[in-house]
Amino acid sequence: MSEISPEATATVAELAQKSRVAARELALLSRARKDEVLRGLADALDSATARVVAANEEDLERGRAGGMPESLQDRLRLTPERVAAVADALRDIAALPDPVGEIVRGSTLANGLQIRQVRVPMGVVGMIYEARPNVTVDAAGLGLKSGNAVILRGGSAAASSNRVLVDVMRESLSAQGINPDAIGLLDGGGHDAVRALMTARGLVDLLIPRGGADLIQSVVLNSTVPVIETGIGNCHVYVDRAADLDKALAITVNSKTQRPSVCNAAESLLVHAEVADEFLPKALTDLAGASVTLHTDERASAIATAAGVPFAVATQQDFATEYHSLEMSVGVVDSIDAALEHVRTFGSGHTEAIVTEDRAAARRWTTEVDAAAVMVNASTRFTDGGEFGFGAEIGISTQKLHARGPMALPELTTTKWIVEGDGHVRI
Repeated sequence: MSEISPEATATVAELAQKSRVAARELALLSRARKDEVLRGLADALDSATARVVAANEEDLERGRAGGMPESLQDRLRLTPERVAAVADALRDIAALPDPVGEIVRGSTLANGLQIRQVRVPMGVVGMIYEARPNVTVDAAGLGLKSGNAVILRGGSAAASSNRVLVDVMRESLSAQGINPDAIGLLDGGGHDAVRALMTARGLVDLLIPRGGADLIQSVVLNSTVPVIETGIGNCHVYVDRAADLDKALAITVNSKTQRPSVCNAAESLLVHAEVADEFLPKALTDLAGASVTLHTDERASAIATAAGVPFAVATQQDFATEYHSLEMSVGVVDSIDAALEHVRTFGSGHTEAIVTEDRAAARRWTTEVDAAAVMVNASTRFTDGGEFGFGAEIGISTQKLHARGPMALPELTTTKWIVEGDGHVRI
């Protein structure tokens, strides 16, 4: 990594120092006070809907002029309904239990020392993310509830939206008597600013990248700040020989089409050979009818040809691709072993679904698939902090240390040990 400019280093250091002061203040707030502030932020966003949507339209206009794909425009877009949903997510966070102060474990030792492990805020959490302006609000809300200050670095595609969202929230914090530096925006500065944030060890306690594979890999490889890796979502639906095919059809179509631009949308469909001739003609027809471009292996291609469904012959790269759009790779497998091997080869460790009425097959899937979330007879789209009952999420971790799967409030805390004695000394 090339040398970072002194200007970028100074900018990030100043921002982080302000965030550290705010974090110390947040750590002292009661749950009732934090919840009150979150509801105030939600009301402020509701009141600023027209302002937010206007700024978002500036981003969309730049995106369209630059040839941004429709799938990315969907991730970027904020309608009045989406702004309302983002505000409601803050209210949902306010209603959740506060993890700070929770006793994870504790005991009284034989010598009378009382020890307990207690959840505490991380401190300053940095977020680097792409064209998802809702992440700006989700991260701020989850940070505040868990007692953390946040430094936000959104993608340039959402620059106007993020500025207004952060301005609205900081204005609300000030009006409510809370240090506005609890929510910081690292705006401008190009790649130098991002690299300065990634190397602000000692000023930033945790960094969470959220976006495409290139962004995540860059942060993981170049950051000196501890990182929680949120991975890409090359998710599969496997239709087993013992599947209820009506369930399988509904789950397949929902997993792919309900919102194709997000990381928990299914990118590949695997079908057991014993049910392929019965299941695939209907499934491929319905997917094509929903404007899904199909990339099919040799056996699936033959079935698509007979059904009169358009397709492209799948390559290995197709099965390895996270499309973020209405595209899907389709393969026929001879056994659950072959399906498991395919997932091991191409899966990203995000979400993998099986459709089956065979409990033994379901147990094999849940035991042998190595992923953050494993679904049985359910859409991949349920891998989501809100759907899991966590409120808004800050990301979906595909790593195995500290946090895995949807990350919400507990994952934004660490712990400290509190030891109480009565003049105890060690012999």
